[in-house]
Amino acid sequence: MAAPPPTALPASKEPPHYHGHRDRLREKFAAAGGEALPDYELLELVLFRAIPRRDVKPLAKALVRRFGSFAEVVSAEPARLMEVEGIGAGVVSDLKLIEAAGRRLARGAIRERELLTSWAALSEYLRATMAFAPREEFRVLFLDKRNHLIADEVQGRGTVDHTPVYPREVARRALELSATAIILAHNHPSGDPAPSTADIAMTREIVAVLAPLRIVVHDHVILGRNGHASLKGLKLI
Repeated sequence: MAAPPPTALPASKEPPHYHGHRDRLREKFAAAGGEALPDYELLELVLFRAIPRRDVKPLAKALVRRFGSFAEVVSAEPARLMEVEGIGAGVVSDLKLIEAAGRRLARGAIRERELLTSWAALSEYLRATMAFAPREEFRVLFLDKRNHLIADEVQGRGTVDHTPVYPREVARRALELSATAIILAHNHPSGDPAPSTADIAMTREIVAVLAPLRIVVHDHVILGRNGHASLKGLKLI
């Protein structure tokens, strides 16, 4: 009886092309750091973990096109992120973790510093915390007599162009914390940090309510994607 023909060995399966790309991108990040990467490549690195078996470059580019930048992607509301095809709960969770980590790092940089002499650190913290938020947030930084941070609290969240603020609530909380000074901050989701007439009037009302309590309003900083504005620097308070 003739021997059976030898069984052909299965052809080796080529790994997906993006495997080599992922290794190269990780090496680039390790060698040069995040500053050397465009926003979409930094997003790719984030997406690798949640999406292990797919080329994520098109998805990273789609996110940047949709929201504008890496910072705006990680700051976007979960519901809006989920509108992008290919984004699931795992990706949203990773993006929100990065957002929280960035805020925690920025806060750590100012916690033990005298804020009035650390303007660069303060402005970077406020930018990281709220400049890219999709809705207005009104934040109060409560300071002790050395102008060190006691607490940083969001006093109100509103719509894309308005946040209700109650000066007496700001005063009450300052007294509870034994604060001797505060810094006000809020964001303009439109991107333009120029103060509105309502912003100026509200700030002056808070100053008037706190003055009899000997609590100083050092500044009101307005954040936008295009920069920031200081009401004190503009001589509006």
